[in-house]
Amino acid sequence: MEPLTPLDTICRIILRAKEYEAQVPTDYDGGEAPENVDDEESGETLSVLDDSINTSVEEELIASFEDLADDQQAELLAFAWVGQGAYDASDWDEAFEAASEENNVVDELMDMPMLASVLESGLAAFDLSCDGIGDLT
Repeated sequence: MEPLTPLDTICRIILRAKEYEAQVPTDYDGGEAPENVDDEESGETLSVLDDSINTSVEEELIASFEDLADDQQAELLAFAWVGQGAYDASDWDEAFEAASEENNVVDELMDMPMLASVLESGLAAFDLSCDGIGDLT
């Protein structure tokens, strides 16, 4: 399969998504308390990351999505859905059609947990990879 979006563009988006995910605070929901967190008795949800969010990474990721044509945005969403297991690679046409009908693809992608991983899994379902492309070697 030859994607509509150049593979190096998809790989740049995956790299930006990894950077974004690395700084998005996640809530601590139990288990072993992370080091330097001593609020075990209160039962409150604790933020694992203390660093401030660099909004420029989020803005760059959104801009990367918005720079794509509508069919390329739909393709990314379809890759993500295949990567999540919502569709099989054999159901690509159906996944792409459903993604094309999505009203706000950028929001859908930005709200997707583990976006970088599901995009990589979606690519892998079609024997595509970012190995050897740009900074992702």
